[in-house]
Amino acid sequence: MRISPATLLLCVAFLPLPSVAGTIEGQVHRVGPAFPAGKDYVISVEDVAERPVRVTATIDQKNLNFVPHVLAVQRGTTVQFPNSDPLKHNVFSISPAKRFNLGMYSQGESRSVTFDQVGIVELLCNVHLEMSAFIVVVANRYFAQAGSDGRFRIAGVPAGHHRLRCWQENIAPQYLDVEVPAEGTVQVEFTIPAGAREAGGE
Repeated sequence: MRISPATLLLCVAFLPLPSVAGTIEGQVHRVGPAFPAGKDYVISVEDVAERPVRVTATIDQKNLNFVPHVLAVQRGTTVQFPNSDPLKHNVFSISPAKRFNLGMYSQGESRSVTFDQVGIVELLCNVHLEMSAFIVVVANRYFAQAGSDGRFRIAGVPAGHHRLRCWQENIAPQYLDVEVPAEGTVQVEFTIPAGAREAGGE
């Protein structure tokens, strides 16, 4: 059977496109003191813009703590704030990226906030001053929170040159430039200098 040029072009048009995304793998190293809680380090690709998502996440209130202490989300995420303590809490923030006050509510109740602007949002409770947490709102899906050993992995990153940020509440943000291959993995390392204690933020 003879295939016409038009049919051949149509078949080629529907062939799967070659992979044009790679993976970033790496580790955060702290020079000097013992490595602090690894999950508090958020690594994100800074220069890829995406539409806001419509997903949910949760930060609980347990034993007078926000759980987890640090949560990374993509812009557009709605975060639920259930109260699991046998007393009242009031979750609020005065951070520029999201100002809100959920008011007082009791055990078993839950309230929510949609985070629609990129930035660092510090959470507080005006009843229990010892409570605090952070929501790191990023612009795209290409982010990760380091494990307890400081290791992280971000898959499916568009190939090309990108700016990578490492955030933690007790240090100034650290940045690396990285060249992501069209296929495969690039290895990176963030080295946090000893005595780095500047407040984290934008």
